[in-house]
Amino acid sequence: MVNPESAARADGGLTRRSVLLGAAAAVLPLAGGAAEAALAQPATAPPAGRPWKIAFEEHFITPTADLMPTGLDATTMPAVYHGLLEVGEGRIALMDQAGIAYAILSLNSPGLQAETDGAISADKARRINAELKAITAHHPARLGGFAALPTQDPRASADELERCVREYGFHGALINSFANAPGSQAVYLDDPRYDVLWERAVALGVPIYLHPRNPLPSQSLMFDGRPELIGAMWGFLVECSTHALRMICGGVFDRFPTLTIGLGHLGEALPAYAWRVSAVYATRPSKTALQHDIPTYLRRNFVYTTSGFFDTAAVRNVIGVVGIDRICFSTDHPWMNMVDGGTWFDRATFTPAEKLQIGRGNAAKLFNLPA
Repeated sequence: MVNPESAARADGGLTRRSVLLGAAAAVLPLAGGAAEAALAQPATAPPAGRPWKIAFEEHFITPTADLMPTGLDATTMPAVYHGLLEVGEGRIALMDQAGIAYAILSLNSPGLQAETDGAISADKARRINAELKAITAHHPARLGGFAALPTQDPRASADELERCVREYGFHGALINSFANAPGSQAVYLDDPRYDVLWERAVALGVPIYLHPRNPLPSQSLMFDGRPELIGAMWGFLVECSTHALRMICGGVFDRFPTLTIGLGHLGEALPAYAWRVSAVYATRPSKTALQHDIPTYLRRNFVYTTSGFFDTAAVRNVIGVVGIDRICFSTDHPWMNMVDGGTWFDRATFTPAEKLQIGRGNAAKLFNLPA
């Protein structure tokens, strides 16, 4: 993603736009887990040798969400803007072209994490998740959801996660990195107050996807004068990889050894730096005594997607560090071209067995979907 995030407020025209569902579609009844039961391949047969895929870093926004990043509108980035709003037949048609059977949608960055008021964030979470449920109910065999969580309030986040998993059949949650706090402060997920959320995620058996956002202005001086470095080019990588390392070094995965965190963009360079990070960490004093070296957590507690990273050699490098069973296909739609991502993967020099495992097998296991 290359969004020009600052305070994350929608432009006035957004609330007047409509999508296929309408501005605030009512939630259609669908029992929890129905999306899994209904999962089926698209009616059109794929080309020979092309397995249908599962993708789960695929973004959306709704006209009523009031969370569109500042600077993103129908004029500045029309393809991305309309791609975020298109959650009906247009998106399904693109999925067919990309060879994607099932996509799990998540609220676009910075999402609820840009709010500072916990009560406002919790109210928006309930409304947005209801809208996402309505979206997925129109195409239950093709679309699923990640809950948006009000991480300003960890207990409210845990409760909303459980509600969305049990009532809506969502597959977990996506968190757009740190939560804003009053006074231009950031709260990171290694804070022990989030243990209530990790405990709930483990009990529910669902992963949490950690997605990047741009650092706050107070943390962005290194990018001063070089706005091209903000966002997906470099700023996201630095911010999200640092956040994941905070979680590791803060002992989150020692307290919750079965917790699974998703990382996009092939792990924000962490697999490539695993040896060096671990070697240097072993020589430095730390406030937390870890039970394992850092590569162990990267192999055990994280899954990595190809979202926005359509590079076969890079995928093979990450496989060499964490193993093929931790790698899953995704595209990062609409910030990256969904069809390009699907075409790259189908033409990549993976073996048929590797394509099945990366394309859908690992994700089916992660989300308890039919393989």
